[in-house]
Amino acid sequence: MSNHRFTVFLFLFCSIFSQNVKSEDIRFSDYFQNKTMRVDYFHTGNNVTEVFAIDRIVNDGDWAGSLTQLQDKMNLGLYFFEVIDKGKNQVIYSRGFASIFGEWQLTPEASEYGSFHESIRFPWPLEPFTLVISKRGSDNFFHKIWEKEIDPNSRFVNRAEPELPFKSWTVIENGDPHYKVDIVVLGDGYRYDQMEKFRADVNRLVSELFAVEPFQSRKSDFNVRAVFTPCQQAGINKPHPGVYARTPLSLTYGAFDSERYVLGFDNRSIREVASLVPYEFMIILVNERTYGGGGIYNLYSTVSADNKFADYIMVHEFGHQFAALTDEYYSSSVSYEGPSIEIEPWEPNITALKDPNNLKWKHLVDPSTPIPTPWNKETFDKFSYQIQIERHEIRARNEPEEVMEALFERERKFETQLINNMEYIGKVGAFEGAGYNQYGMYRPETDCIMFTRNRQAFCKVCQEAISKIINLYVQ
Repeated sequence: MSNHRFTVFLFLFCSIFSQNVKSEDIRFSDYFQNKTMRVDYFHTGNNVTEVFAIDRIVNDGDWAGSLTQLQDKMNLGLYFFEVIDKGKNQVIYSRGFASIFGEWQLTPEASEYGSFHESIRFPWPLEPFTLVISKRGSDNFFHKIWEKEIDPNSRFVNRAEPELPFKSWTVIENGDPHYKVDIVVLGDGYRYDQMEKFRADVNRLVSELFAVEPFQSRKSDFNVRAVFTPCQQAGINKPHPGVYARTPLSLTYGAFDSERYVLGFDNRSIREVASLVPYEFMIILVNERTYGGGGIYNLYSTVSADNKFADYIMVHEFGHQFAALTDEYYSSSVSYEGPSIEIEPWEPNITALKDPNNLKWKHLVDPSTPIPTPWNKETFDKFSYQIQIERHEIRARNEPEEVMEALFERERKFETQLINNMEYIGKVGAFEGAGYNQYGMYRPETDCIMFTRNRQAFCKVCQEAISKIINLYVQ
């Protein structure tokens, strides 16, 4: 996309929303009560079509979100939903998001029809409203793809309070949920006698998250709660090595036939359990050592709690979910298509660099840093691709997890030494190789937790993106 087209896109996007939305004109109590409405729906289609069908509309507990930050102007996500008051024809709540369907639609599986259960959550409207879902098109604009009129007082809207027999507790509490970022931590694959293990895993991995900036310095802006959902046998479903299990949240390795990708396709069960406590963001720990995890913007992140690199997985995957950060690596295989280098990606931490003079994180770049920024890419690529070959061979032989962990440790040692000796280490620039694209896509720094397992830290651009999301929920 040319710079002119991208500028026009930003102008139009802002203009469209500013016509209907003025945050300062929307007083929460005029439009909402302090409850959460959850709209469950089925998202069905293939690689060229998609349709929506309501499953049910339920009370999802007390509203934990902001009372003032009701419109999302971040321009993030593949999808965008709006709650429009019918009486005044005004957008009274909106959020960007991504979904399992959105990723699945870019996989070979989507040549045939599939259906996924999804949810949208927002404060409980007082009056009838229209729910609108839009999708980002190839032109980078959001286009309306579905709308539904809903009357919150209809007999088809279930106002009963959620009740489930699971134990929950507070991990971190810093104040009223309306003015904090609220995280719920769930667990899957933990036996009935492993509650203390789950509690220890939660404490350990939450501590890892808040040891990393900007979460560390802004820890007082967060509340964290946990819910324990026990099962009969330890572990979750792992279809590639032929280890099968049925657990309360139905999490599984092998999502989209990618062996390490951990997702849960029983959305209703996951949402029901999470509704026991106030939350906006969700982390699901799986009681496994096998390397794996996943993270989808404004859905949830998953972590294999017992892996040697669980600290990295925890922070990396939460970056996906929390701030729409995308993967900056490009040598590891993924099951879905990466972003096109033909247009500027919407994710905040990669760029197609169509206009180097107007780099989207230009304000963080030192004038002496060249754009694009040179780095020792050839040596890095040669080593990295050899590691991928060995990785596939280890999985094919079904080696013990410690063999894979040793490979990752060797990879980390080599890459850390290589990157630390580069000229522009620690500098913000535009380094080629990002977002599953070896060429034509650029990341902000030589290294970041979204790029490698080398260091437990976000680059400056990712830190800024995370801080903006925190502000959306606490101001």
